[in-house]
Amino acid sequence: MNDVTPFATSVKEPAGKVRDLAGMIRAAGDEIEKMQRLPASLLDAMHEARLFRMLLPRVVDGDAIEPSAYVRAVEEAARADGSVGWCLSIANSTGLIAAFMKPQIAREIWGDPRAVVAWGPPNDSRATAVPGGYRVSGRWDFASGCRHSTWMGAHTVVVEPDGSLRLNHSGRPEVKTYLFPTSAAHRLGNWHPIGLRGTASESYELHDLYVTEDYTSTREDPAARIERGPLFAFPQQTLYSVGIASVALGIARGMLDAFMELAVAKTPRGMVRLADSGSIQGEVARCEARLGAARAYLCDTVTEIYATADDVAPIDIPARARVRLAAVHAITNAVAVADLTYKAAGVDAIFPGSPFERRFRDIHTVSQQIQSRDVHYETCGQVLLGTPPAVFL
Repeated sequence: MNDVTPFATSVKEPAGKVRDLAGMIRAAGDEIEKMQRLPASLLDAMHEARLFRMLLPRVVDGDAIEPSAYVRAVEEAARADGSVGWCLSIANSTGLIAAFMKPQIAREIWGDPRAVVAWGPPNDSRATAVPGGYRVSGRWDFASGCRHSTWMGAHTVVVEPDGSLRLNHSGRPEVKTYLFPTSAAHRLGNWHPIGLRGTASESYELHDLYVTEDYTSTREDPAARIERGPLFAFPQQTLYSVGIASVALGIARGMLDAFMELAVAKTPRGMVRLADSGSIQGEVARCEARLGAARAYLCDTVTEIYATADDVAPIDIPARARVRLAAVHAITNAVAVADLTYKAAGVDAIFPGSPFERRFRDIHTVSQQIQSRDVHYETCGQVLLGTPPAVFL
């Protein structure tokens, strides 16, 4: 590891810091939903607790915590509010790019203790190579957290001056990441989904933006990272799936908490109190076991891989498949628990402002995201059966 200075971190685990803020997060829920952004006072508290720096390299004053601790922290945030958990997950995931940049450039971007980077996934947009850098134009979607970001990014293939596409080490078109101040992007304000409204995952455009080479990087080659250590042996996409799974677990946990509180108080017409119903008792127990098992599987998987990860080489495809499987399994089971609790709550769940309605919309927004696709089971099965795909992120 080169050019790294160690930084002291708080003794309290990040999940404990989130629990300290849980009341504040819940109280801000209506404002987050309506204004589609995290309130300034909440952002102040989250930055003070260093919650946006959990996966940042220590070379830029990050905490580089273990993945299992990250799972618990994001889950706790989403338990209080889905949009907060999502924003926390995405901001930490984007910060992983710092491990692939020159330390002095990374410090410029993340040297601000309130630094947050937002971006959307790659698409068909392109950048043109020019002397010293690139000219970037195009439109990107789903820039979660862009309204409280300080920098943004875009991912595109590179068009060489002769019109050919630049190829990466595997012979495929290279996808680079270009970083720039948020003010350089034209944000479209078009985020109007059914759930996770507070993430403001809106679209943005760039028009012939010049980005110098130093402010670019790539997520495609984990071996090219500058920061060493087992955390950065996990590809960025692998930890991204872990964060989304943690959001799903947290939202489902919040719904189960709310249902258990309701069950103690509610006696449906013509029935016994919900908490005294044998079928409800069994359902609550199964939901508890389902969430606990999914979380344990996810945490155990990332912990085992972290413990044996190489300081230099990225984790191999079987290890990536194990994490992906644990993540999609967690999302699948979290959605199932949310559906069961929503149904069991009856009409108490259908009204805006109930403890169920927003969470139901939020988790079914998570369920439509790429990390939730059932095809991930097939891909992981290919790896388990000895026929891995050519590319596995």
